[in-house]
Amino acid sequence: MPEPQEIRPTLNVADLERWEENGASWRALEVSDERAVVELCTCYGEPVDTLAGDSRELIEFVRARGLSSD
Repeated sequence: MPEPQEIRPTLNVADLERWEENGASWRALEVSDERAVVELCTCYGEPVDTLAGDSRELIEFVRARGLSSD
């Protein structure tokens, strides 16, 4: 897992939905009551970035979805 200083805590649900709308995927790396950390991937599944967010909406979304559809 990336070091905490490498993760930019700016992720929200709209970001993940937009990512999927453009044909890419994401996978949950960590989900806790305090934050969700996801890895954004290309449409081929190659990781390109790791982002985190701490909003309740994001945490619930990532818990419910777990992994986006490829």
